Amino acid sequence: MEQPAQPMVEEASGCCVRRREDADLDACVELLAEVHERDGYPENWPERPGDWLARPALFAAWVAELDGRIVGHVGLSEGGAEDRAPGLWSRRAGTPVEAAVVISRLFVSPAVRGKGVGALLMERAAGEARRRRRHPVLDVLTSDTSAVALYTRLGWTLLDTVDQRWSPTETVTVHCYAAPVVPEGERRAPSGP
Repeated sequence: MEQPAQPMVEEASGCCVRRREDADLDACVELLAEVHERDGYPENWPERPGDWLARPALFAAWVAELDGRIVGHVGLSEGGAEDRAPGLWSRRAGTPVEAAVVISRLFVSPAVRGKGVGALLMERAAGEARRRRRHPVLDVLTSDTSAVALYTRLGWTLLDTVDQRWSPTETVTVHCYAAPVVPEGERRAPSGP
């Protein structure tokens, strides 16, 4: 993961979003466990959750903080073999699959939902994707109705609903989304690296 020259900070509703640091991983894992207990995300609890959050294909990750406590997380990475949205976007847009980048590992504390934290994290990750001249896409389980509602509210386009093989014995159904296309002249530069 690239290290920023200086930390990026955004604020909304008293929440700040900044690049995730290695020292944040324990707090992120604790929050992920809380989200998993409440919502079942991730569906399959990883054997090594810190490694799951810091996967090798990750370009960058951000955390949302409120009153000094981490309340949200999002990552941005290359698509993997299991990600279906990059290929769907590539075919629809007529661009190479490498022109897409995947927003993943988005989760927000149940205590602060409805306060715009998820939208703020999504905006930051999508802004970074665009800064890299890549189009943000994502896959989400069809059963994750709160995430689906967020992406719909943010204007993301449903590309397709497909089956995704997670293991030799497990296949899940996911919605594949792409961020709204922002014309070149209307793109806002992210406020930090």
